[in-house]
Amino acid sequence: MTTCLKLAITKIGDLLLHDKISQDKDGNAITNINLVIPDYQRPYKWTGKNVIQLLDDIIDAKNANKETYRVGTLILYKRPEEEFKYDIVDGQQRTITFSLLLKAIGIDSINFLDQSLSDNPNNKRNIPNNFRTLERRVDNIKDPRDKDELLEYIKNNCELIVVITEKISEAFQFFDSQNARGKKLYPHDLLKAYHLREMKGLDVVETEKVVKRWEDLDQKELSALFSDYLYRIKEWTKGNKAWELTEHNIHKFKGITRQDNFPFAQFYKGAFSYADMVNHSAMPFVSGIRNFNPFQLDTPIVAGKSFFDYAKHYFEILKDIQNNDRYEGYFINDNNIVKTLDIRRYKNGVGNRITRLLLDTAILLYVDRFCPTERPLKIDLEMLDQFVIFAFIWAYSLRAQYYNLGWLSAQNYIMGNDLTNSFNIYKIITEADSPVALLSKLSDKVNTLPIKSVKAKKDNLEEMDENDIYQNYLYWFKKYKFMEDENGN
Repeated sequence: MTTCLKLAITKIGDLLLHDKISQDKDGNAITNINLVIPDYQRPYKWTGKNVIQLLDDIIDAKNANKETYRVGTLILYKRPEEEFKYDIVDGQQRTITFSLLLKAIGIDSINFLDQSLSDNPNNKRNIPNNFRTLERRVDNIKDPRDKDELLEYIKNNCELIVVITEKISEAFQFFDSQNARGKKLYPHDLLKAYHLREMKGLDVVETEKVVKRWEDLDQKELSALFSDYLYRIKEWTKGNKAWELTEHNIHKFKGITRQDNFPFAQFYKGAFSYADMVNHSAMPFVSGIRNFNPFQLDTPIVAGKSFFDYAKHYFEILKDIQNNDRYEGYFINDNNIVKTLDIRRYKNGVGNRITRLLLDTAILLYVDRFCPTERPLKIDLEMLDQFVIFAFIWAYSLRAQYYNLGWLSAQNYIMGNDLTNSFNIYKIITEADSPVALLSKLSDKVNTLPIKSVKAKKDNLEEMDENDIYQNYLYWFKKYKFMEDENGN
């Protein structure tokens, strides 16, 4: 099968202001480019948050004196019957946004914006809204020289990789390979690339060590750590629903850079630097104190090398929490409740997996806030064991009240609805000043489950297998007196 793919690179200014692609693989410009958004394209879905994030990334690249800032890939189908028309197969969102940005800065004539788009609510809403958002942001740049420099940087330093084909089927095949066959960069991959750029002052050997430590981690589990656990904790602790970590919200993990000098940024950078300094000194060894934990899940990350330390730190803690081996790790060891939850039937099914994730994220947040991550004391672990009971009752009250549990119901439960024990445990954890205060609060919040609201199977509550593992998780509700009996007591 012959391929008709042509690869090129274009500057944004050449593409949108001069209707040309800067150079193909032979160094020649491709002129008379008429970009067309075909009817089959999805609507323009970027919102104000997305366009401001793009502009902020451009400004950061400019301030860091990056000679070239690559902003993605543009896949074009060259119409054979119309010599100069090129359909955008992929890259429409960025291309429209850059056109709006250039117009907001003051460029009046952009041919690409003259075409009509499909009569779609997203197009009608997002295009004018995003233009006004960008216009307001650009108007805040008071010095005309700064505005001119930004315009020149966008025109001449922001580049797109361009793929051109004369076969529409090939264009879609290439699009699929970028987005569905493993070549797509997942959120944690994009974060890796971002934080590596923030490590430009680190020597090559140290950088290689950082990358190797990252790549030695199981990448599927690392992806789940960010998407399923860390991202959701960040949203839930703020009282927001959490759906999916994507390229559009990974800014939550970009953190504070060395250029940030606002008071809040200086505070967090100072706290991190102090912990890092103490941990790398002889003080912990000489004094016998434990190392300081330089991270907290509900605070900003310090960009660069510390991000990779952050990822490894929480990767290992989550592993510890999810491993109930009697002799491994610090936090969850031979826990009887967890033995029941580890039975195969409670690991299968969407509802069971959601509920276990709620439990594990709550424990992860508690450990992060209140447990030393090395050599925890007996009192630390006793407090944790008490918390696990409350967290289990909270999470599995949700499971018990549904035949079929999905993500929407789980999110509503966390936000607070009319189910028994529906409240945001994550906010309560982050607002508590001590384990004692937290356990006292949970004693008031966690209620007995009415027998009439339990949809799960209530038979065989006393059944055990040969390994002395109770087979029904509701047994633990009964044991800890969090479920009414048949008489409503």
